[in-house]
Amino acid sequence: MWRESGEQQRALRSGLSTGTCATACALAAAEYLLSQNRAQAIELNIEQAIMQTIEQTKAAQKQATQVSVTLPKGKIVELAVTIELAAAAVMASTIKDAGDDPDVTHGARVFVELSLTKEKTITFAAAKGVGTVTRDGLALPVGEPAINPVPRKMMREHLLHCAQQHNYSGGFHVAVGVENGELIAKKTMNPRLGIIGGLSILGTTGIVRPFSCGAWIASIYQGIDVAQANGLVHIAATTGNSSEQLVQRKYAMQDMAIIEMGDFAGAVFKHLKKVPIERVSICGGFGKITKLANGHLDLNSRVSSIDFPYLAALAQTLGADKRLQETICAANTS
Repeated sequence: MWRESGEQQRALRSGLSTGTCATACALAAAEYLLSQNRAQAIELNIEQAIMQTIEQTKAAQKQATQVSVTLPKGKIVELAVTIELAAAAVMASTIKDAGDDPDVTHGARVFVELSLTKEKTITFAAAKGVGTVTRDGLALPVGEPAINPVPRKMMREHLLHCAQQHNYSGGFHVAVGVENGELIAKKTMNPRLGIIGGLSILGTTGIVRPFSCGAWIASIYQGIDVAQANGLVHIAATTGNSSEQLVQRKYAMQDMAIIEMGDFAGAVFKHLKKVPIERVSICGGFGKITKLANGHLDLNSRVSSIDFPYLAALAQTLGADKRLQETICAANTS
């Protein structure tokens, strides 16, 4: 944060997701293993090439490099990465910068231990500090490392491109970790969601947008004002990137009609009293919409939580039997 003054405050700085950090580390490690003359040796004997690389890494100890990562929407960002030896793999790490967002992982060291495989596949594992999925209902199957689909896709695409550049026909094993991730995870919803042992590697856009109540609410007001001024009769307020994509598919809305409300549903309703629009769609995850139905206008987990007895009562009005109501009341997450 910065000191308050009479001058106009600077714009909030965006940061990068753990998924972007992991992608940079995976790419840096792959580039190190496959660069220079290592590619020819790897084609002949992977084990020998790995040992040769390890000896070179021992001699060099740590190396710093800059890595360019292409985000899902095409933006290119550059991260500082450190490369060093880790057992039979090369480890690359970077410090996560969440910008002005009060992210619990800001300043955390994200690392990837990458090794080459003969199989032409890319596999993922949880290194220390990254959790494992233990319950159904998440984006990943039970037993999988908590590396979400978009970060996996980003790493896979960058590694395949790197392999193509170096004429490498083998595969990669990617173990992603976060230093002190198990402790940091206790400050998140992961334990309650059944993600055990550490953090999740997240990101749908690769960017962490700064969280600031005043600035975010001001942007909500501005978005509604612009929509009305341009004659729009239908807008959608969304809680995040996934819900934004959903309403765009469902209603074929232009960007001007999408209001990124985040957790601030109350700000949307408050401003619509002053600047009415004929039709408003609210789109978000089931948990957030459940909290909204229960009268909560701030949907952040620090402020409001899901009232499962209330949810069970709603289900009863729709014909849910006693067993289903009891199941809802005993649930850990929506």
